[in-house]
Amino acid sequence: MDNYQFFKLSLAHKVAHVQLNRPEKLNAMNQAFWTEIKQIFAWVAETPEVRAVVISGEGKHFSAGIDLQMFAGFAAKFAKDAGRNARLLRTTIQDLQSSLSAVENCSKPVLAAIHGYCIGGAVDLIAACDMRYCAADAVFSIKEVDIGMAADVGTLQRLPHIIGDGVMRELAYTARDFDATEAKQIGLVNQVYPDHATLLEQVLVLAATIASKSPIAIEGTKEMIRYARDHSVADGLNYIATWNAAMLQADDLKQAMAAQMMKQQPEFKD
Repeated sequence: MDNYQFFKLSLAHKVAHVQLNRPEKLNAMNQAFWTEIKQIFAWVAETPEVRAVVISGEGKHFSAGIDLQMFAGFAAKFAKDAGRNARLLRTTIQDLQSSLSAVENCSKPVLAAIHGYCIGGAVDLIAACDMRYCAADAVFSIKEVDIGMAADVGTLQRLPHIIGDGVMRELAYTARDFDATEAKQIGLVNQVYPDHATLLEQVLVLAATIASKSPIAIEGTKEMIRYARDHSVADGLNYIATWNAAMLQADDLKQAMAAQMMKQQPEFKD
């Protein structure tokens, strides 16, 4: 857990706490971020003791977005051939996309705890999470048009399903800042907390509550929600019928029902 350049990782109460840990650079997302987040979520996937994940930022801010020095690194690889440059850029963008898709595709719930700046690529990151919470000092911006590009690692694809198409278009076209109050109003975050300490405390408690539930039930619920976003109601109903034909045979159902009758808290296997 200590072998990361960009992240700090810990595990307690079956909750993995993934902290962006480059505070001297406002947690700007350098090459290590994009490589290590895949490694971390591969570890999450293969570790039964992890049942939920919280992502937060060390220092004064969640993240100022993609480190612009990365763009200079990309430009240094360009050749004179426009076609080959396009192929290189497309492959690079798809690789970055896969880093954030690793967060979205995680079978375990991922909660974002946001304070201070959440700019550009950081919005792409939180859009890939299941739920978002923030401190009162949070400032958000879909910043990409201000540097002459369209956001390309998930914001424009995921946010319309979270905050609605029209609001997303306004924020993406203007690149304007918006605060915690507006983020709550448009549904980007579930709750606003007065400060960073309270935010972390409450989000970790919430994650621990989720982690206390049946991991079979939580995984199935997340899978069905994710599937329903991109499929018809009929497809979703068919999928859950097939899924539960297998998963309802787990011991978790009997344990949960017995605990409900006895008004006890069940203990589920990982």
